[in-house]
Amino acid sequence: MQYIILFDLDGTLIDSTQAVYEGFCAAFRHFGAPIPTYKDVTQHIGHPLEYMFGALGVCEAEIPEYIVVYKEHYRKICNLKTTLLPSAKKAILEASKFAMLGVVTTKTGEYSKSLLEYLGIAKYFTCVIGRENVTNPKPNAEPILTALKYFPKTPNANIYMVGDTPLDIQAANNARIQSVGVLSGYASLEILQTYTQNIVKDALSAVRFIKAQYGIVD
Repeated sequence: MQYIILFDLDGTLIDSTQAVYEGFCAAFRHFGAPIPTYKDVTQHIGHPLEYMFGALGVCEAEIPEYIVVYKEHYRKICNLKTTLLPSAKKAILEASKFAMLGVVTTKTGEYSKSLLEYLGIAKYFTCVIGRENVTNPKPNAEPILTALKYFPKTPNANIYMVGDTPLDIQAANNARIQSVGVLSGYASLEILQTYTQNIVKDALSAVRFIKAQYGIVD
């Protein structure tokens, strides 16, 4: 029997909150605009950059310029200011024993691959699908469907998306695969419950939840 688990990154496997916030501060500072608060930025993490800058008041025409400055700064600091969440590596190791793994994120795929290499876990993932790899990011089904092209054909009942925001759950629903929401990131239990009843503490709990669904034992 084949199984596939797709993981989100921010808030699911990694904590890059400080690096993301510093990148936004650098962009707003570069253009002489008021710097947003930490809370204002972090509440939108998980969305594409173009959405985040728009939500923070940048006019549509200027967003591409802000993103360029953000990425330039983020690229310099992302590795040193990103850590694996507690139990994330254990989750990946445990999942890799029974499933094929992938990453589906709204982060830039290039930076995501670099981060995974730096954190020593890149080898466990068959694919990393980032923002530049799709036209329509999560909650659209496209990122998940793009990722699945890298795997052998597998029944949708045996494919899970694990993520910390409604975007992850909605993308899974739109792709007609299974999902688990985790509370290690940026959405509250109350918000996640609007989209799924499969909600657990973190990525490791998610992997064990999935194993239980299929009766997989070590």
